Formats: sequence, C-alpha cells, structure tokens
Amino acid sequence: MLKAYYKKGQLEAGTDEAGRGCLAGPVVAAAVILPEDFTHPLLNDSKQLSEKQRYALREVVEKEAICYGVAFVDNNEIDKINILKASFSAMHRSIDKLSTTPEYILVDGNRFVPYNDIPHSCIIKGDGKYLSIAAASILAKTYRDDYMQEIGKRHPEYNWASNKGYPTIAHRKAIKEFGTTPFHRMSFRLLPNQLSLFDKP
Repeated sequence: MLKAYYKKGQLEAGTDEAGRGCLAGPVVAAAVILPEDFTHPLLNDSKQLSEKQRYALREVVEKEAICYGVAFVDNNEIDKINILKASFSAMHRSIDKLSTTPEYILVDGNRFVPYNDIPHSCIIKGDGKYLSIAAASILAKTYRDDYMQEIGKRHPEYNWASNKGYPTIAHRKAIKEFGTTPFHRMSFRLLPNQLSLFDKP
C-alpha cells in the first residue's frame, strides 16, 4: 500500500514528470494535492499500470484531488536549458498551477531545485511509495501521451502514437530515413554512434 502522506497534518503536494528520456516532444510534469484520507486500491506508479488503468485513475485523481496542475516544457526549451533543468522547470510550473499552496512538496527522484520557500523531500521511486506522487505520475504520463498522439497525426511515420517519442528501434529507424521534425530534441543523441541523420543504411 502506498503512503497517504509524509507527515500527518500538513498540506502536501506530490510532483513527478514524464518524458525525460524521449527523443521528441515535451517533458510534462504534474503536481497533486490529495485529501489526507484519500485511498484507491489501484493507484500506483504509472509505469506499473495499463493504459486503460492510467486513464481511469486520471478521472479519479482529477475528481478527488484538492487541486492539481499540469505543465509542459517543449523540446525547444529543453534544447536551450537541458533536460534536467527542463524537468525541474516543468515541476515548478505545475506547482504554480495549484489553486492551493502546499506546505510541503514530495518530489519523485533524487534532485530538485527548491520551489519558493516551501520545504521538500526527494523520494527515489516515490511514485511507488506515496499516493500524491503516484497521482502526479499518472497525470503527467497521460497528458503527455495525449499530446504525442495528437502531434503524431502530423508525423505518422515516427509512430508516436505507440512509442510516445521514446528511443525505440522503429523511432530511430524513422529518424534515419526521414530526418527530424520540429518536435525532435536536437540536443539529444538521436541516433546511436553519432550516425548522420542522412547516412544510408
């Protein structure tokens, strides 16, 4: 069972991001404040759930949360400031969108840039330990998946509806064959061994 809170009696926001390791598209973060008595038998790290479960839980989280926020940092900004800073920025922006200011922030991962003067804790694999972080992971993942599905309609050759921009063999093969799009992260190694995008196989 995931824990409902880090410290009883304080208003806690969990935050997490999705898309950090992708070759294309934004990094998306969410922040969620859940009621202290919130429980759900399925809520867990989004990576442990099926797509159907994630979308069903998104409805539950959005209905039951005290408040939530979702924020995007696009590939152009990622290229300018690097993916780590972009991930922190996305988390900060998602917290900005909360209608209630949290007293404490639970962050998935091992590093974070402090948000204003609000204390925080970094929790490694926190999306499998705390309900609020798990809820944030589900929102971040599903909102990003929706976005990749949408832009994938304009660039069907990359199969983003399936790979969501992650570095699959098929995605890298498409980059080699068709080149890049305005959604690719040009600061990332898009092909292994620094192969030219236009080398013939």
